[in-house]
Amino acid sequence: MLVAVPPRPYIEAMTQPDDLPLANLAPPQAPPVAVARFAIGEVVRHRLFDFRGVIFDVDPVFANSEEWYQAIPEEIRPDKDQPFYHLLAENAESSYVAYVSQQNLLADTEGEPVDHPAISGLFEDFDQGRYRLRRERRH
Repeated sequence: MLVAVPPRPYIEAMTQPDDLPLANLAPPQAPPVAVARFAIGEVVRHRLFDFRGVIFDVDPVFANSEEWYQAIPEEIRPDKDQPFYHLLAENAESSYVAYVSQQNLLADTEGEPVDHPAISGLFEDFDQGRYRLRRERRH
């Protein structure tokens, strides 16, 4: 014989007191609004170091490890509250991926493509100083 059990309410009374001192907590702070100066596909160069690259991703604020951040010499360490860009970068010796703060980037005026082996997997073509992201990479 089956006995029908009444359903339990979704919200029940608390079984223990709530001891959180909410009155003493500061209201949550939203991160500062950062405006990206550069866009995906733009070719840029580093302000201090001799390399250039094409942007393939943008973080609105710093999103790398604290260890990486602390490895930057203090006298040139950028603020975290600004956009950071992922670059397919090149210099005279090699190509690599770089993570650079907005304050350290300048628009590239060479008008030449970047020589990086990963470009063809992310971008379709180079036209008027910028790359066009492949359709399948857009979202």
